[in-house]
Amino acid sequence: MRTVREIAEEIVTREGGFVSDDDDPGGATNHGVTIHTMRRLGLDLDRDGDVDVADVRRLGRAQAVDIFVAHYFERPRIDLLPEALWPSVFDMYVNAGTNAVKILQRLLRQMGHAVAVDGVIGPATARAAHDAAQAAPHHFVDCYGIARRNYYFRLADNRPASRKFARSRAGGKGGWIRRAEEFIDPRYHLSREEFRQRVESWD
Repeated sequence: MRTVREIAEEIVTREGGFVSDDDDPGGATNHGVTIHTMRRLGLDLDRDGDVDVADVRRLGRAQAVDIFVAHYFERPRIDLLPEALWPSVFDMYVNAGTNAVKILQRLLRQMGHAVAVDGVIGPATARAAHDAAQAAPHHFVDCYGIARRNYYFRLADNRPASRKFARSRAGGKGGWIRRAEEFIDPRYHLSREEFRQRVESWD
């Protein structure tokens, strides 16, 4: 099993370098760390009295890894979950914050576990996740990945400006969907035709 820092390194690689997209609610981002996160953490890297795009550009890869481990894995207590879930939930937490946990909690509720959908990993959520992982050891991670993929589809359904993140310009799977499917067994990946049918209402 990969270490938490190795998983964080993979997330940074997946996120890429500096990006500023007006359609991305996260705003300016570097190595996956948004300007909002840097402001929350007070990362005034150029020491000019504020945290702006210039500071985002200055953020280094190692700093991004440190931020992810401390604030997107340790702080939300992802370590309380089954280890097999760590890579996908950690990656999703970087991408979507507490929604990563809410997706898990909704999935657990669908499986019959009485947990609150509050985005917080507490004893009840952790216990339910371990129970679910023991009951379906070969499928639970896939179930979470599929629920995550469905979350992205719903976002794009409801916000046309976000569709470019779910569908490429060529009409194939966009970054969001490819990212979710990295954590799903290939047999559960959508075929080209299945994907086309899922997004045809966007045209």
